[in-house]
Amino acid sequence: MTAYELRRANPDDVPAIMELERSVFASDAWSERSMLSEVTGEHGYYLVAFQPDTPEQLDGYAGLLAPRGGTEGDIQTIAVAPHARRRGLGRVLMQALIGEARRRGADEVFLEVRADNPAAQTLYRELGFEEIGVRPKYYQPDGVDAVVMRLAVPTPETTIA
Repeated sequence: MTAYELRRANPDDVPAIMELERSVFASDAWSERSMLSEVTGEHGYYLVAFQPDTPEQLDGYAGLLAPRGGTEGDIQTIAVAPHARRRGLGRVLMQALIGEARRRGADEVFLEVRADNPAAQTLYRELGFEEIGVRPKYYQPDGVDAVVMRLAVPTPETTIA
């Protein structure tokens, strides 16, 4: 697996996030204004991922919405650049968001995933998410259904090193 560094996203990251957003989600990318609002929002937690030798190039990002002390969190978005896929980065980003949701007090985490994205659905199932519903034609303008998934946030396990 390629080594990646994660750090909390900040407003200066939004242009690079948007470049990746537009390349990965060509037909339904968020607006830069929406992304900036998410990255800087009080209840959000956004991460960017990069290789240590190229910190200016984002290979992925992911965001969580989870008010501190609340019982629920939502994975708002996750994207991994095509050249960085199949290396475990999506899993690392998801695990980091789930860990943050736990620290904020969430018992459950929800997400929506495109019905035509079986690779992402497989990853989410492997992480413990279960399908709880479908939102017909949720992703526009493509008219693709969203599969709604939920994770009961696991209690952290401690082991003797």
